[in-house]
Amino acid sequence: MGRRESSSVSGRWSKDEVKLLKKTFRSMSTREVASRLGRSVSSVSAKASALGLRKTKKYLKSIGRA
Repeated sequence: MGRRESSSVSGRWSKDEVKLLKKTFRSMSTREVASRLGRSVSSVSAKASALGLRKTKKYLKSIGRA
């Protein structure tokens, strides 16, 4: 089994959490967003995907993935 990222928050996402996710996800690492939200990387990835959020081309280029 994969390593589980620790988090202090579980369950439903508050409106403020979704707002912060939408503001930061596109141009920040998923790990950093997860840290700021106190959630696991996998939960942040899943929520971002459900919301249709994608990393910017500029961000992907900056990490060598564009």
